[in-house]
Amino acid sequence: MSFDESPALVFWETTKACALACRHCRASAMPEAAPGQLSTEEGLALVGQLGQFRSHQGGRPPVLVLTGGDVMMRPDLLQLVSAARLAGLPVALAPSVTPRLETGALEELRALGVSSVSISLDGATAGTHEGVRGVPGHFDQTLAALRALAGLGFKVQVNTAVMKANAGELAEVAAIVKSVGATAWEVFFLVKVGRGQDEQELSPEENEDVAHLLFEAAHYGFAVRTVEGPWYRRVVAQRRAFGGGDPAEAFSLGPLYRQQSRRLHELLGRPRQEPRAPTAGTRDGKGIFFISHDGWAYPAGFLPVRLGNVREESPVAIYRQHPLLQAIRRAQFSGRCGRCELRDLCGGSRSRAWAASGDPLGEDPACAYVPA
Repeated sequence: MSFDESPALVFWETTKACALACRHCRASAMPEAAPGQLSTEEGLALVGQLGQFRSHQGGRPPVLVLTGGDVMMRPDLLQLVSAARLAGLPVALAPSVTPRLETGALEELRALGVSSVSISLDGATAGTHEGVRGVPGHFDQTLAALRALAGLGFKVQVNTAVMKANAGELAEVAAIVKSVGATAWEVFFLVKVGRGQDEQELSPEENEDVAHLLFEAAHYGFAVRTVEGPWYRRVVAQRRAFGGGDPAEAFSLGPLYRQQSRRLHELLGRPRQEPRAPTAGTRDGKGIFFISHDGWAYPAGFLPVRLGNVREESPVAIYRQHPLLQAIRRAQFSGRCGRCELRDLCGGSRSRAWAASGDPLGEDPACAYVPA
């Protein structure tokens, strides 16, 4: 699938307002809404324009992911969701776990047709998760929120940003994902933007270890996807073709994989299901489209290269016609990513390439793969 005409996911950062101050926050969120935030009228116009994507992709519209900041801090949230549903857009939410995430509000959103909610869990212990989120008691609140969402009938996705501080707890996080009844686990590989600039990225070799661990976690009944870690799709293809034996030896994996794979099997047993590991070749600007709180369009939330403002231009036209997005979709990369035979399946993280070199079409330094 080319994604030339329509993205699979449109992320709208509805607000920068958030009660949390997470250490790795992409949005550098703040307690109040930032100046210039799209008004209710502008937001309603935006979702109407996004509905114009519906005539492509075989009639399948993109999913509109309402995020932030904390989307629950938009007082007009129900209005925006209603308009999006009328425009034919499936709607998913990515809220923060705060007192605003309460049953009454969630029941109203469920009644309006919101089917999916994603919640961040950045560690398997209170110390690790709360060290990232900065709120005492937030770990237990997050587990309670995940169970409550599943109980209300939402498809629940757990989001985890992997970094040095929590890489040794990934097997335990996978066990939590299963125990709360989540349908998906989405693992974010750190990109040094926003407040994430102060966090410790994994090495390319550790990223490879984590990708192999995630493939194994995908055998336990929930889908496993990655953000800014597109080499996971290469690993999925390699592991599906693997004839058997010890993956650590066959793929020269390191101690992080060995320890976490062993722990995963201790916690969840030997896998007995087919892996749920999607391999659609999306990436920043190809199937992914991001709109900020003040209307600026970007290839992705982690790639702060402005493409145009939806106050002045159609988001559909920006996505389809901008030269940078066209180059990304054609895999016109430089360095190892440009030479790689898997550049369309993977393509590297365009956000990380930009963070490392200032070139969104450059090489992703976090990938360990050497092209054939």
